[in-house]
Amino acid sequence: MRISKGAFLVVVAILVPIIVEFRTALSWFGITLSVFETIGLGLVVVLTVLVWAVWPPTDDTGTESVRSSR
Repeated sequence: MRISKGAFLVVVAILVPIIVEFRTALSWFGITLSVFETIGLGLVVVLTVLVWAVWPPTDDTGTESVRSSR
């Protein structure tokens, strides 16, 4: 994983108020999202971060990087 499980939980916890405030900001421009649309948007964002977190990191040459443990 690119980030620890604890860091992932922190990211998800920070994303929750951001998604809610995004819904509020959209309402200023006359765009309304239902509760289910907001939940769907939140799930898409969290799943995107999850896919990024578990995707194996690669270096600039296109091969997988190997971390040495010391």
